[in-house]
This record gives sequence, C-alpha cells and structure tokens, in this order.
Amino acid sequence: MEVLHAPWRIRYILAPKPPAGDGSLFTRIAQSNDDEANLVVARDRTCFALLNRYPYNGGHLMVVPYRQVAELGELSLEELTDLMRLTQRCVAALKRLMNPDGFNIGLNQGRAAGAGIEEHLHLHIVPRWVGDTNFMPVLADTKVLPEALSETAARLREVLQTLTV
Repeated sequence: MEVLHAPWRIRYILAPKPPAGDGSLFTRIAQSNDDEANLVVARDRTCFALLNRYPYNGGHLMVVPYRQVAELGELSLEELTDLMRLTQRCVAALKRLMNPDGFNIGLNQGRAAGAGIEEHLHLHIVPRWVGDTNFMPVLADTKVLPEALSETAARLREVLQTLTV
C-alpha cells in the first residue's frame, strides 16, 4: 500500500474556522460573485467546481452542490446527476489541460472519514502522475505546484466552457 503524505495541509487544519451558524465555506462561495478570488472554475444548475486552495496535487478540484447537505443520501436525483456530470466535465478538462496518468476521485463523508468541511458534501478530483510524490514534501515540508492556482483556474475555466461531456 502506498501512503500519500500531505504535511503542507496542516496550515488549513490548524487555521481558525468560522462559526457553524454562518453557513459553510462552500455556501459562502456559492453565494459570492467573485469566482476568480474563490477559484471557482465552473457553475452549473445545482453545483459548482473550484480549485482546492490547499491541494494534494496541482489541478485538485472539488465539485460542490449549492445546497448545503452533509450526506450523499440527502441530495436529490437532479443534484446527484449534476454532481456527477460536472465531475465528468472536470475530469475531461483536466485530461486536456494537464495530461495526468490517473485520478483519485471521491468524497469524505463525516469527520471520521476525513471530511474537512463535514457539513457540506463535496467531491474531490485529484489528478495523479506516475512518480508525482517526491522528496520535497517529506524532507523539506514543501509541496511543489508548477503553476499559480489563479492561472490554473483561468485555464480550467477556458477549457470547461468548451466541454459538454
């Protein structure tokens, strides 16, 4: 079994979190008009996609329903379908833009499963390349991302506008 170490994510884990009554981070992003600042790359009828600000790899996207639900079973059939269709489009865009060798695609439902924002379900899409884990995170506590998140977001927006998977 291979283990993916992500020590750079500790900044997110330890960062102060807003009170639960304010709605989730994803709800605030869903209601915002500033897609560039929030790294939103696509918006559909019932869900949207954005780059993870604390990525495991370059191009790490999340697909999020607008409606705040904690569990997969709480999504309507329309929301579930839209979630998977937007995931398909995002995978196609990442293939075209970054040419990964594979993907980790999944969700963490509940704190015990590793959900960082457990009150708002979201699906992760992590592009992977053969040999993409190297010595930098382990020895230097540094993750090397080859491109600024804002640039990756802009390029993904452009590609996603052309895809109708």
